Amino acid sequence: MSALAEKTGPFAFLARDFTASIVVFLVAMPLCMGIAIASGVPPEKGLVTGIIGGLVVGALAGSPLQVSGPAAGLAVIVFEFVRDHGLSALGPMLAGAIQFVAGVARLGGLFRSISPAVVHGMLAGIGALIVLGQFHTLFDAKPMSSGLANLAAMPGRVLGLSPTNWQSSELALMLGLVTIGGILAWEKLRPARLALVPGALLGVGAATILAATLGLDVARITVPASIGAAFTMPDAGFLGLLAHPAIITAAVAVAFIASAETLLSAAAVDRMHDGVRTDYNKELRAQGVGNLLCGAVGALPMTGVIVRSSANVQAGAKTRLSAILHGGWILGFVALLPWLLREVPMAALGGVLVITGWRLVSVKHVTHLFHTHGLMPAVIWAATFLLVVATDLLTGVLVGLALSLVELIPHARWLKLGVKEAASDEGHHVALSGAATFLSLSRLTQRLEDVPADRPVHLDLHAVRGMDHTTAEMLTQWIARRQSAGAPVRVSGPEPLLKPLQAA
Repeated sequence: MSALAEKTGPFAFLARDFTASIVVFLVAMPLCMGIAIASGVPPEKGLVTGIIGGLVVGALAGSPLQVSGPAAGLAVIVFEFVRDHGLSALGPMLAGAIQFVAGVARLGGLFRSISPAVVHGMLAGIGALIVLGQFHTLFDAKPMSSGLANLAAMPGRVLGLSPTNWQSSELALMLGLVTIGGILAWEKLRPARLALVPGALLGVGAATILAATLGLDVARITVPASIGAAFTMPDAGFLGLLAHPAIITAAVAVAFIASAETLLSAAAVDRMHDGVRTDYNKELRAQGVGNLLCGAVGALPMTGVIVRSSANVQAGAKTRLSAILHGGWILGFVALLPWLLREVPMAALGGVLVITGWRLVSVKHVTHLFHTHGLMPAVIWAATFLLVVATDLLTGVLVGLALSLVELIPHARWLKLGVKEAASDEGHHVALSGAATFLSLSRLTQRLEDVPADRPVHLDLHAVRGMDHTTAEMLTQWIARRQSAGAPVRVSGPEPLLKPLQAA
């Protein structure tokens, strides 16, 4: 019997959840503020989202060890929304309502059917836009209105530096580089016993101490004197914004991206531990409640976030209490130590975001797709990435989804997927027939997850006429998850179908 089975209740692992919550809090603080700045809003708005993500969503979440808060994946679309309409409560509230309804309608599985090439291409594009924008923050300058404009202005920003006459730009760049260097050096050189201490905190701390000690004249973050001032209720006329189709479109885009990122993160968190599995529909409902509240108090929208979630698992968290407590630590810090936050240079947070954005531009995803599944997934990834950077987020995602349909053409005659199950003393037999594509992925995923966890499984693909990369990726993860839990899985079928699954 596992330890989780022996202990139950919200305080069963109080000591481990308590220490894990402190680690998550330390990771979350600079990210919450930095993502707010990248989104074009004051840093306290990101902290409010982190508080709600911990105290409210942490208590309601369908993924107990996942941590919710402001996400880099939403920074670009929120920046454009704020630039054009201000931080209207309507956007996050509508997105939250859509998520909640989707959870009630049990549509959580549908978001897992989105092509991995589209998702990773979108995240890479967002990462590139964050790097291009925050590059200018390193010089104490404001980012431009688009990725291409930021890219075009980069050479002039560098050439404008003076090696002999250091002004705010040169000083800010130094602090940004200290932050980046501190993060990278700590990750390379940190002792094993201090592995959970976040490099972002140390990098920002070093830059803050340097700026304060030398009295450097650089831009610093602004924090209200009272935490209450960070909560702003919508004005009486905010519902009139329903007449703007752009706001409705932005809300739908936020709901779609936030839900996809949340559920992908939850699936990744499930692979990190052997505790309670994610209830995807419950998680969607919790995220919907969180975004409704964020809109009501004028904060940033939220998602489940993988960096903070992985830190939570690695720090030894066992229950949702850790995520809840981390929200309490953020609230206490902002309420009791706002003066300390005001000492943090903007360029330091820019440095954190340059690292964060750069890591979102993960070339290993597209190379994996190309080598494992062929050219088409790589084309989908590249098209999504380039259009997100060159045009806007929604265009890139829609084109990527449209290109995903091209994968269906070879399987047009056998789009219906059959799933037959048989149980015997030797194990569980699952036979698929027809074409295994993202159109049937939600139903297939549910059937596979319902297979008893302690039974050997034989997955029979002999009658499968074709398989797209989205289904192959899901099956690879499912096989790996069962094998890591000690349940044998045997897969049989034509060699072309087995080859992409051999990574499991």
